[in-house]
Amino acid sequence: MGGCRLVTCVLLVVGVCADGLLEVSMGRFTELQLNLSTPTEFLLRNIPVNVSIIIFQVHSQYVNVTLSYTKIPERNDSEVGSDTGLLSVLRPEQTVCTWYVETASPDPVLASVLTVPYTERDPVPGACNLEFDLDIDPNVYLEYNLYETVIKFAPANLGHARDATTGDCDTQTGQNTRWRLQYDIYQYFLPENNLNGSTLITHLQRMSTVSQVSTNGKKLTTLKSSDRTTMSFSSIPGQGIVYNVIVRDPFLNTSATYVPVHTYACNFTATMDNCYTLGKVSTKIFFTIFAIVGLFICFLGHRFLKTGFFFIGFIIFGFLMFVLLTRVTPLGYSDRLALTAFTGVIGGLLLVGYWWRFGFVYICMLLVGLVLGFLVSSIIFFTPIGDFSTFRNDTVFWLTFTCIALLVTMCLLPFPRILNILSCSIVGSYTVVLAVDSYLYTSLSYITLNILKRALNSDFSIVYTSVPFQTTDFIIIAVWAALVLSGAVTQFYREHEKPHFPPTPYKIWKRDRERRITNILDPIYHTPPLKERFLASLARFRDLFRKEQPLGERTPLLL
Repeated sequence: MGGCRLVTCVLLVVGVCADGLLEVSMGRFTELQLNLSTPTEFLLRNIPVNVSIIIFQVHSQYVNVTLSYTKIPERNDSEVGSDTGLLSVLRPEQTVCTWYVETASPDPVLASVLTVPYTERDPVPGACNLEFDLDIDPNVYLEYNLYETVIKFAPANLGHARDATTGDCDTQTGQNTRWRLQYDIYQYFLPENNLNGSTLITHLQRMSTVSQVSTNGKKLTTLKSSDRTTMSFSSIPGQGIVYNVIVRDPFLNTSATYVPVHTYACNFTATMDNCYTLGKVSTKIFFTIFAIVGLFICFLGHRFLKTGFFFIGFIIFGFLMFVLLTRVTPLGYSDRLALTAFTGVIGGLLLVGYWWRFGFVYICMLLVGLVLGFLVSSIIFFTPIGDFSTFRNDTVFWLTFTCIALLVTMCLLPFPRILNILSCSIVGSYTVVLAVDSYLYTSLSYITLNILKRALNSDFSIVYTSVPFQTTDFIIIAVWAALVLSGAVTQFYREHEKPHFPPTPYKIWKRDRERRITNILDPIYHTPPLKERFLASLARFRDLFRKEQPLGERTPLLL
């Protein structure tokens, strides 16, 4: 094994000794182009005597690279990935370390390298590895799917001098063993809508050393040595995120970092639905139409009451159907979306039909209030409140979520017109946010998406759901607030002198029918049957295409 450790280093290329050989010094990140033709050897000289271990790490955006201690990589002395690192334990009097980096990509790969040294008092990241291939593994391993991103790492051990024996990992659990160590989990968001490789390399520099991670990253939680060294986060496709772990020794007040790992929760090389083409066409069509209707409801939902009820029924039935189809069927996304839209239309028609036939305001307003309460409750759990450990329990979460939704409904139900106008303006304008997200990423879509993920995936309860708030999000918040305010003011102004709700449509229809039957003086009474009216309309339509006959004589008069 090669040998080397953090004082705070980043890789500075000082010279090229020969083809494929780079002599480096500790202290600075270095960007370079890796080639398929030959491995690149990195040489570090003049290692200080107080350095006990050195972590050498390599990062690329998405292309895997191989990092090894030897020129010919073997399973137990190499690591493959886009964020890889090796830990070199130094021998007494050792002043030189070497590592080898290569790639199987036929195209040049932009990468960055860094060496981080540590002294004998600092913890040794990954020194108690029992799960991964390396004997000492300082890497953070990451996996993601549609719902969650999971990171794993090997436990650390106490630091030691160059000529000292490494302490046992699990034979004892006292304060003089590695069980006193603690692990701080950090998260760092890259700029939104930015998939540039150079941008990633620049921001990785902010998450590589202890001081940089604690300054730039967001600390999510602290794990004890008795906890599982794994964490789950909500997947955010298209959004770059860097994760890292700081292991701390509270007794010596020292610390060390693992190798940072990043993800965009998407595939850069997929033929379809890659990181550059996120957002299916079916999703864009669905949410664009949804937003157009939502804007109409935002400003005119109470005026056109049946349209508003159709909108609410569509949301309720569509949401329930999408959850049901996802949990119990193997259908693809586009098929589920089509069935969701169809079911939503049926649900909307049913609610409109109920209002037309029975016209009981409070039943309809109860459903309207539940949709508004759902959105309000989702907004509350979108805040840091949603990451409270209490709500990791599904029963506690869903009970609290339901109570908030019901509380909003019950508070506004005695004022049905106010409830309907607020629901139309808030829910209708939120559809614009969802439509924007189908074209341009915004964190605000996760207000409801996090709730949907939790309803679809039983394991989502342990996931941290923090999302970035950057310039785009603040602009969309301002637009959403403006739509809510203008929609509510417009509707209150238009409706303030009108009846709160119109009469039941069925009663109006029944009254008009009886009037037509009994009042022969009413012109409507003499309206021809539907069949005759249809034939007359058809005849008028045919006349549009009939050639007009000429008027007057066409032959000279006979004398």
